[in-house]
Parts: sequence; structure tokens; C-alpha cells
Amino acid sequence: MAMDQPLLLSTTEEAYVKKTNRTRFFVSSARWVLKITMWVIFVAWIALFFMIPSTFGTTLYDDWVDATSGTLFGETGTVFLLYSGPILIIAILAIPYLIMSGKEEEEAEEEPKEKKTPRFRLRTFPVLVDGPFGVVSAAELIGIILFPVFVIWAVYAYTVVNYSILPDYGSLTPGEKGTFMLQMTAYCFGLIALSCLAFLFLPIARGSILLRLIDIPFEHATRYHIWLGNLTMFLLTLHGLSYMIVWIIRGILLKEIVEWKSDGGANFAGVICYCFGLLMWVTTLPPIRKKYFELFFYTHQLYILFVIFLALHVGDTNFSKAAGGIFLFMLDRFLRFCQSRRTVGIISATSFPCGTVKLVVSKPESLRYNALGFIFLRIRELSSLQWHPFSVSSSPLDGKYHISVLIKAVGDWTTKLRGKISNISAEESQTELSIQPHSKITASVEGPYGHESPYHLMYENLILVAGGSGISPFLAILSDILHRTKERKPCLPRNILIVWAVKKSNALSLLSTVNIESICPFFSDKLNIEMQAYITQEFGPPLEEGNVNKAMISSVFPVSNEGGMSVLVGTGNKMWPGIYVVSSTIGFVICLGLLDIYYINPFSISKWWYRGLLWVACMVLSVFIFGGLVVALWHHWERTSAKEECEENREKIDIVKHNEQLANEDVFQEKLASSSTIIYGCRPDFREIFGSMSKRWGHVDVGPFISLSDSIVTKPESELYHEADGRKQHDCSIGSTTILPSVESKGA
Repeated sequence: MAMDQPLLLSTTEEAYVKKTNRTRFFVSSARWVLKITMWVIFVAWIALFFMIPSTFGTTLYDDWVDATSGTLFGETGTVFLLYSGPILIIAILAIPYLIMSGKEEEEAEEEPKEKKTPRFRLRTFPVLVDGPFGVVSAAELIGIILFPVFVIWAVYAYTVVNYSILPDYGSLTPGEKGTFMLQMTAYCFGLIALSCLAFLFLPIARGSILLRLIDIPFEHATRYHIWLGNLTMFLLTLHGLSYMIVWIIRGILLKEIVEWKSDGGANFAGVICYCFGLLMWVTTLPPIRKKYFELFFYTHQLYILFVIFLALHVGDTNFSKAAGGIFLFMLDRFLRFCQSRRTVGIISATSFPCGTVKLVVSKPESLRYNALGFIFLRIRELSSLQWHPFSVSSSPLDGKYHISVLIKAVGDWTTKLRGKISNISAEESQTELSIQPHSKITASVEGPYGHESPYHLMYENLILVAGGSGISPFLAILSDILHRTKERKPCLPRNILIVWAVKKSNALSLLSTVNIESICPFFSDKLNIEMQAYITQEFGPPLEEGNVNKAMISSVFPVSNEGGMSVLVGTGNKMWPGIYVVSSTIGFVICLGLLDIYYINPFSISKWWYRGLLWVACMVLSVFIFGGLVVALWHHWERTSAKEECEENREKIDIVKHNEQLANEDVFQEKLASSSTIIYGCRPDFREIFGSMSKRWGHVDVGPFISLSDSIVTKPESELYHEADGRKQHDCSIGSTTILPSVESKGA
């Protein structure tokens, strides 16, 4: 082969290589410029919050407001530019950065991956593993410290400024001075809470450009929202209580509570706003959220009224301080709403004897996702309001036109789903119809969400620890690695250890969803895959073990023939979401400009609460009109692409069903017995497991992925993490319920 290759490139080839190298250099340079620019803006934005409370910052702020008071947008526009402008600018700059990063990643797919060496990483290195925050990385600890420091500094700085202006109010008695200082402190608590609100909505925008920029899935970022929510409500509580104490001292409590000022804060609107916030806060407490999850979920939808009455209470100028994060969340929420309206086809449903159901959902080829991703699923026949998140159990390389999830029947909703599928299976058996069942399941899907980067491909050695149905994301990882190995695509993993703890041996049937032999017949030449399965509630193999393979899967059948998922939300596409964000942001500025030119300035609208309401209206209109126009064009592009894929899609659906049947072959049980160690009546000893792997693999970079679904692994998460600490490098993937270092519940 080497003798057939030319020693020298032709003139055309040489020119092409030079052009490619210049393009890569330009793209790489542009990415670095954008990255540095975004970092500078972000650091300056954070510094602004710390600087404003000081005497110097207050003076500078007042001078800036005075200098821009005569402009089109006035003081409100100035405040919006200072507090919300930076995060919107970063979101816009992130779009070309992500697009260029995506092109570089596509080129890197064709190049062999380099072996990673152990090194310290702020984002993944665990610093705290025991405590109220769960497992906290070094980067997260910096953020946790930063916010309390900001609050303490702001209270101190505002107090110094307020004390310095006491002489301006004439001679006051000591009691009047104390009351005045308490009143000003109450006002400062409100300002600090608004600063926290500027960040509060950023972590929960599921398809946020910002989260994709830093590659933190929203389910990991959700706990940042929880921390900020607790801090914000604590500050709002101090804000309200301090004012009430002042009003009680002055004997005007009832009068002030019901007052609706036009030239200041509307007190009654603030009381209503706080009541909505308090309801959301109380229902997030672990005892209530875990026992009455639906109460927590539905109560949390009060955030809409919370935002509206917040704007009525503080007016447009103060509301603009937190408007940036709220606006980005509104963009994400509208996009999710549009995606969830589509009815999605369920290609097939598979019912396992362990109480788990596998659904294969139709998707267009243009929709990209990661093996570490997950989707939100709604079954309209069960509930029109409930959305449940499930880890993806299939690899993107399993097929271009489908995506699958494993759903364990552990709650009311999942139990109803399994019953519904069992009924369809019974009808299929009675009528012997395999094309159109009498019953129907109609699905809606949001996502897919998750990591943009395939972290499972970045380590030569992987340890996958699963509990119960937490095996679901690891099946996707295993399938992805096998496909890449077969197709000779860049794939770093060579040693894979799966530690799986389950209650009953019938759960082993879930392994049939990955047919190793059909995917990669000669995988053992390149991959070393080991599995240690711990059956915790059985002390020996069942008597019918010899026939277990015949009862592994109870039914495989088609469910519905609707269209594929919408591509509006999720990982993969970056161009359309970028156009959507830019057009909506420009539309918001246009709406504000038109509002000032044709209504506020000509009619001298000065009521705080009314101007605040108009601001919210402008945000909503810009999303619906300008963003909606982009969504309509996006839908048109999607429909055009879907027509071209329609015929090929039908062929792929048949292939999916055929592959489902392949998983039932007797060879599966033989492969399971030869490649796995099944241990009955005990739980995994992670200290021994990690220790033995450390001796076998030596000083290498290991990617431990932990996915727990229930209390099968009873050892505290922090202790499990301690045992992996010190010798290994930590990264984590999304699991079915609990993830390390993120420990948020996302089970049914």
C-alpha cells in the first residue's frame, strides 16, 4: 500500500492542504478570540456586582445614570445594559463559538484520540463529599463561596453608604436613626436579592446556549438553581421582615401592606410575589418534594406569577437587573413548548419480566444526541401534564431514525405505562394483528439533553457503577463503544468494568438490549469488557435458570405510527438555536424602543408598576413574534428534511424491529455467562473493587461513571466517592436517578 502512494503531493492537493490548514488556523484563532472576549465580559460582569455596593461604585453608577438619562431608553436602558447586557452578549458570542467548536469536533472524529494522562481539573475534582451540598467539585466550591462573600460584602458596603447619608436627613433621635438604618437595610436586602435573581433562571434553561457553552447539562446545573433559590428566598424573607418591623414601629403596618404606590414599589404586589415564592420554597423542602413530588411540580409553575408580580413590585428599572436571565429562560421555555406539541411515533415497545419497559421512539436523521443524553417523555393517555425524564439506552450509531429508553415501573405513572403496554400485548395476542393495535399510546418528547461532549470516549479505562435500572445509560455507552470499534472510528476505551447491583436476577434480561455479537463480533480482540453483577435479594441461581433466556422478553410489538421527534430542542444543532436567540434579543430591543418612542415618552408614563408590566409584555411579545418567526422557518426546514427521509425511515423501522428479535436468541445467555461474574446475596465492596483495578491498571486516568436508581447500593454516595478518590480522575454521566457529583433526583 505504501508503494502505491505518491511521495509528493500534486499542485492541486498541496494547495488544498494549505487552504485547509489556513482555515483551521483561522477557526482556531477566532475561537480563542471569542473565548477570551467572553471571559473578559464575564469577569467584568461579576466585578460590577461587587463594585456597585461600595461608595466608589455607587458614585460611578449615579454618574453613569445621569449621563445616559437623556437617551432613548433612559435610566432603565442603562441599568439593563449594565446588569443584563453582559449575559446576553455572552449568549450571542457563544453561538459562533459553538458552531466553530462543532466543526472542529467533526474533524477530530476522523483523527485518532490521544491517551489521557491523570491531571487536576477544577470542574471534576471533588473537594467536599460530606455535607448539605452533596459532592462538590473545586469549581463549584468557588461559586458556593463567592455568593455568600458577595452578600456579606454588599450588606457591609450598603450599610457604610447608608450611614454616611444619615446627616442629610437632619437631626434624628437614636431610635429614629435605628429605624432609618433598618429601613435602608431592608431595601438593600431587596437589591441583593435582585442580583441573585439575575443568576437564578440561568441553570434551569434546559437547552440554554450558556449551558452548552460550558458543557454542563441542565440536570447537573439544577442544583445551582436550588442553592440560589434558597439564598434568594432567604434574602427576600429578610427584606420583607425588616420592612414589616419598621412599619410596626411606626404604626403603619396594615396601611403599608395594602399600598400600591405609583412612584415607588407597589407593596401589595410585593406581598403577593413573596407568597408565591414562599409556596415554591416550602414545597422544595426534601420531605415534601420527595413524598409529594406532584405538589412540588405544580406549585413550581407559580414562577410565572412570581415574575409578573415581581415586575409590578419593583418597576421596570429594578426589574431590568434580573431581566437577562429571565429572558433567556423564556426563550428556552417557548422552544420547549413548541417542540412538545408534536405527536411522536413509538416504533416498538418491549416488556421485560423484571418490570421494565423499553420504548423505541422515532426521530429524524437531523436530530443529533449523545450516548450520555436523556429525554423528557409524556404519554397523553396517562397524563396530559406529567413529563418524566429517562436516560437514553441506545447509541446514536444504533440507527439514524430511532432512539430508545428503558423505563422501570416504580411509581404510579410508570406502573400505569407498563399496564397499558401489557394490555396492548394481550390484544395483539388475541387478534394476531401485528400492524395496528386496538389500543394506542401517544407520546410527546422534549430533548434530547445532556453533555455535548462524549466523555465516555475520553478515557482508556472506564468503571461503570450502576444500581437497578441505572444500567440504562451504560447500555448506551457500551453500544456506542462497540459500534465505534466495529466501524474503526476514534475510540479511546480499551478496558471496561461494569459493576451492577440489582435485587432480582430477572433484571439481567435488560442486557439483551445490547447484542454484542451482532454489533461487533470480534470485539474481544480490541476491548476487554468485564461485568460484575450483584444479585442482592437472591442467594443462588433460580431453578428455572436453564430456561430463563426463553422468558427474557415477554413481548415486542409496534405501538403507533406517528411522526418523529422535533429537532427544536436538544444537543446537536447550533445554527437554528443561534438564529432564534439573536432574532429574539434584537426583537426585544426593538419592542422596548417602539414602546418608548410611541407610548411611554409621548404619554409620560411614570407609574413604576405599570412600566414593569410593560417590560414583561415586551419580553413575551419579542419571544412570540420574533422568536416565533424563526421557529416557523425552522419547522418548515424540518418538514422539508423529513419528507426526504420518510421512505428510508420506514425501512429503518423494520430493521429496528428485526434487531429487537435478534436479542432473544439463545446465544445471549451463553455470552452473558461467559463474560460476566454473577454474585448472589451480597452487595459490591467498592474499596476492594477500586483497589483491585488500581493494582491491575496502575497509575492511569480512569473515568468512573456512577448511575443509581434506588437503594440497592446502600453505601453513602460520599463514601463510595471517597473510595474512588485519590487514584482516579472523576467525570460523571447522567443516570436514571442519582448522579455523582450531581445528586439530583430525576426518577419517575
